Amino acid sequence: MAQKQSIILASSSKYRKELLSRILNEFECISPNVDETPFPDEEPIEHVARLAEQKALAIAIDKPNAIVIGSDQICVLDGQILGKPGNQTNAIQQLTACSGKSVYFYTSLCVTKGTNEPNNITVVTTKVIFKNLSTKQIENYIKRENPIDCAGSFKCEGLGIALFEAIESKDPTALIGLPLIQTVNLLNKYDISIL
Repeated sequence: MAQKQSIILASSSKYRKELLSRILNEFECISPNVDETPFPDEEPIEHVARLAEQKALAIAIDKPNAIVIGSDQICVLDGQILGKPGNQTNAIQQLTACSGKSVYFYTSLCVTKGTNEPNNITVVTTKVIFKNLSTKQIENYIKRENPIDCAGSFKCEGLGIALFEAIESKDPTALIGLPLIQTVNLLNKYDISIL
């Protein structure tokens, strides 16, 4: 009887863990130790792709027989990366800046096995078009959902959906933090069949 393939999510994110559990019954979560500082002149898509690969490889070094899934996400407004706000004041500032604008989310994915194999990397772009929001709407939203651990200061799977005019993406789960359509596709390359 063939041994079951070990799968590891290289993340401590509760959002990614919940997403991956939608398609996999068994996997392990291990948080990688990776410096997320952008390189000088590094484009946002290059940055987020590099981080997904580094996260996956950081775990694959110690778990060479496992399939490792690394992912990262950045939020970009007017060419500038918006990080996790960390507190309500910063969240209010971020959402005020996003009001009436288009914000781009780049969600990267790397699936690898060992450190000598080629890595499968992809980046999914999601365009979020924000409504024109009043200060009161922004403050009410932040009080109700407290999205201080989310890049862009919202949770689209919750009340955050009320902030938007539209979301444009090829993979609706990418905005939450892990593009499941692409995850299924890349796992298939390692003979992991979801269905």
